[in-house]
Amino acid sequence: MSRECVAAPSSRLGDLLSKAYNPNKPHITDTPITKSNWYKHVNWLNVSLIIGMPLSGCIMAFWVPLRWQTALFAVLYYFATGLGITAGHHRLWAHKSYNAGTPLKVFFAFVAGGAVEGSIRWWSRDHRAHHRYTDTDKDPYSVRKGLLYSHIGWMVMKQNPKRIGRVDITDLNDDKVVVWQHRHYLKVVIFAGLIFPTLFAGLWGDMLGGYVYAGILRIFFVQQATFCVNSLAHWLGDQPFDDRNSPRDHVLTALVTLGEGYHNFHHEFPSDYRNAIEWWQYDPTKWFIWTMKKLGLAYDLKQFRSNEIEKGRVQQLQKKLDQKRATLDWGVPLDQLPVIEWDDFVDQCENGRCLVAVAGVVHDVTDFINDHPGGKAMIRSGLGKDATAMFNGGVYNHSNAAHNLLSTMRVGVIRGGMEVEIWKRAQRENKDVQYVKDENGNRIIRAGNQVTKVQVPSEPAAAA
Repeated sequence: MSRECVAAPSSRLGDLLSKAYNPNKPHITDTPITKSNWYKHVNWLNVSLIIGMPLSGCIMAFWVPLRWQTALFAVLYYFATGLGITAGHHRLWAHKSYNAGTPLKVFFAFVAGGAVEGSIRWWSRDHRAHHRYTDTDKDPYSVRKGLLYSHIGWMVMKQNPKRIGRVDITDLNDDKVVVWQHRHYLKVVIFAGLIFPTLFAGLWGDMLGGYVYAGILRIFFVQQATFCVNSLAHWLGDQPFDDRNSPRDHVLTALVTLGEGYHNFHHEFPSDYRNAIEWWQYDPTKWFIWTMKKLGLAYDLKQFRSNEIEKGRVQQLQKKLDQKRATLDWGVPLDQLPVIEWDDFVDQCENGRCLVAVAGVVHDVTDFINDHPGGKAMIRSGLGKDATAMFNGGVYNHSNAAHNLLSTMRVGVIRGGMEVEIWKRAQRENKDVQYVKDENGNRIIRAGNQVTKVQVPSEPAAAA
């Protein structure tokens, strides 16, 4: 045999291998989806587990009757496998919000396998990346890519692992239970997800029902509930602690996800073993962890200081108030008003302009005279004068609404005019003088206190 004949097959094999593997070849996710390559973008394993298996279960359910024993077991096993994800994968391993003994860890590793959502190591790694890179391209299931994508699209479409943000999982690699489950994950999934519920339902002679209802369909509902944390919890609800990113709190999401729906709180305080901090909020995962502590199976339950939690709540409330306040007309800011000499103020009034000075601020009340609740004569009596005393109790101690309305009529400040000059000087020196005190004497910061509200000696009406 010639040397050429020997070399030829080797050369063809090399060509095939070079076509099959090319380290410089772009990842499939870096190529556009076309009619000819769309199937390459699909993660067919996940499609079969997340879509194909539930469909087969729905079809089989037409011929398999549901017995009450099986229904009850399916519900109980649903909660067990769901807690394997929420209390195990999520709060124990991904966030280390508490510690658990080996028996509880083994239980979580088993029942979480029955949820068929990935190994502890894989799940926790992606979830840590989600928290570190929330709403960015490095977020594995960013809601910014669409609600459907964050719910299920990221699972059924291939992802480039190099695009997912890097996180530290050395603690997971050092956990023997995590390593064992990761190595034997497929076996755990098959047994905990399908074989165990099938055999258990055999105790009352309904193995087929156990396979369909407590196995396949239960897996479908557990998966969809968990996926809602990635989608609904970033789309539906309020943001009482921070609104810079998408996580939100909503009782509906909490009901669906075993308490994970208070997601705005969770993203702000991820190391807290609770998602719901109020007694009336639904968080069975929190209750389960607390119970495990009482039984000696869990310990070191972490909670953020209530002082810091309330700070976040107050800051967000203030932010919302400031946003609302910015939409309202509070009048021209004092530091933007022109300075008017007192004589000039008096001259303008004598020449027909309806101006009144209150606490050093000049207001044009021309368009308000006819609408003044106290009558024309009363407001005209203050034209061209310092009406501070009469406005603050000398004639009538005006309401907060009156002070707010008056602020929209500002046209200038009197040079050397009382509180205004003090306020402006303090602003130049970066001092905060707009404050009041509570009943304990502590300062309460309130942006926009009306400078026309001043304490002055009351004068009889005749003096005005």
